[in-house]
Amino acid sequence: TLLYGTDLFKGLKWGEQYPYAFPLWFGPSICILNIHHPDYAKTLLTSTEPKDDFAYKFIELLLIIVCIAYSFFSADMVASLFLCLFQDKWERYANTEETFEVFEHVSLMTLDSILKCAFSCNSNCQTEGGRNAYIKAVYELSYLINFRVRTFPYHSDLIFHLSPHGFRYRRACKVAHSHTDEVIKKRKEALKEETELGRIQTKRYLDFLDILLFARDEKQQGLSDEDLRAEVDTFMFEGHDTTASGLSFILYCLACNPEHQKLCRDEVCQALEGKDTIEWEDLHKIPYTTMCIKESLRLYPPVPGISRQITKPMTFFDGRTLPAGSHVGVSVFATHRNSTVWEDPNAFDPLRFLPENVSKRSPHAYVPFSAGPRFGKT
Repeated sequence: TLLYGTDLFKGLKWGEQYPYAFPLWFGPSICILNIHHPDYAKTLLTSTEPKDDFAYKFIELLLIIVCIAYSFFSADMVASLFLCLFQDKWERYANTEETFEVFEHVSLMTLDSILKCAFSCNSNCQTEGGRNAYIKAVYELSYLINFRVRTFPYHSDLIFHLSPHGFRYRRACKVAHSHTDEVIKKRKEALKEETELGRIQTKRYLDFLDILLFARDEKQQGLSDEDLRAEVDTFMFEGHDTTASGLSFILYCLACNPEHQKLCRDEVCQALEGKDTIEWEDLHKIPYTTMCIKESLRLYPPVPGISRQITKPMTFFDGRTLPAGSHVGVSVFATHRNSTVWEDPNAFDPLRFLPENVSKRSPHAYVPFSAGPRFGKT
């Protein structure tokens, strides 16, 4: 079974023996073909095959819809509301010899940001931390879902339901759902007199929850309360967790490579030109920092693997074929460290992302956010 932590590196070892893919067994009956080469990954990622029910049924609260709402975010709002608080907290640590967990702080900041930008919810995640019941429920659910995937007997709904972990899961879900229901209820009450998004937009910033509440299908039916809760839960869970993971590993990579950190710092200071924050139009001024971010996401992708269950036979470029019904996954972690694709793959080298180097590689050699169509079970 492929687990988290050091077991991701076991996958790299197995990949040395098998050039394109190898089977991973989850218990005695579930086998997933684990792909770790871009030529094989291309076949799967460019298909319209649905997400693998085996893997995704355990994490329906954590499925990604983050990219849908990028256009609704205001970077200025995020910076002014939360980055100053974040910086103040870290400055206090900088003046002491005390060590601290980076991911915890970054995660609270990203959760604060998403709650405000997507739902106009004034949370205090960074100040309340572990005292906040919703935050505790989020972390509890993240742990329990990962634990369930890694524990074969818990793949049975009945066994998991009767277990102590199943009880903890239901209790945490209740807390998380109550919080979500309250956010939706308050917004519905605030929008009772409004019938058009355009009128709201003239009065205030339009957020993601507004879009959801006014969404209509071809029959002019809106989302049910259950559908609304599922969308909000998904956004808050996966949106803050993957973003926090990516940011934390970027900081880790720069700390481990101070010569690159200095180059990034100098570049950012020059781009700021005396300002306090980077604007959207300034991003083209920090190409080296961008390459460092991409290299960090190569080494430590926030989502290390994805999976599909194919509905028809799939033939790869070398003529090998899988039958319909097979479980197939792409190890993003292993693909990004495949030594036949990347020279010295475990080294931190931002220059891999110079345009002339990128043009020499398959576009499926680097897929930190997956690639191709996004389809789920209907």
